[in-house]
Amino acid sequence: MLIHPWDAPTEDAEWQQWLAAHDFGQLAANGQPGEPPVLQPLHFAYDPARREAVTHLARPNPLWGALENRPTVLLSVVDDYTFIPGPWQAAEDQPPEHGVPTSFYAAVQLTCTAHVVDDPEAKAALLQRQMGHFQPDGGSAPVAAGAAPYGRLLSGIRGLRLEVREVRAKFKYGGKRSEAVQHRVSERLAERDGPGDAAARTHQQRRLAAADAGKPAV
Repeated sequence: MLIHPWDAPTEDAEWQQWLAAHDFGQLAANGQPGEPPVLQPLHFAYDPARREAVTHLARPNPLWGALENRPTVLLSVVDDYTFIPGPWQAAEDQPPEHGVPTSFYAAVQLTCTAHVVDDPEAKAALLQRQMGHFQPDGGSAPVAAGAAPYGRLLSGIRGLRLEVREVRAKFKYGGKRSEAVQHRVSERLAERDGPGDAAARTHQQRRLAAADAGKPAV
């Protein structure tokens, strides 16, 4: 992922706060020679203190074969995206039809070492961590090996701990454009108010305001 200086996070807190609210992504693992990578959409729970994400998948999933000799994986999360028409981005001294269209989006990529979890007790603990993240108010029975209602289902899944080795984050919201153009784009996003426009506009305004004040964009 190409990250220009104007799209980079101003500090770790920016991507950490964003990732805390975005827990669905795609996990890419290198496939067998001559085959494409395995790409698996999934929910995950990221723990910044442990620098790891946890998830689980069905035992027949083809991802497991890809991990046997190639445990390095990439967890990719992309959201808050929208399309920006060319006329919106034209410089002040350009005619609108000369503007260049682009995409706005936020993305975080975690390069990880994958650790497969098969021990029933460890799988139960991993699932409890996920449940605590996605259902903080409870409502479901505890997950315990050998205990109803979930114990008998543990054999059908495998757990996965993703040990984070590198983080690459990008907030592509027109940061290289002049303030006048950025404000114009912000106004157009508010007027259009299509899918993704509000979230993109929030990021753009936040980063623009932070740049004006010389403060981190969090």
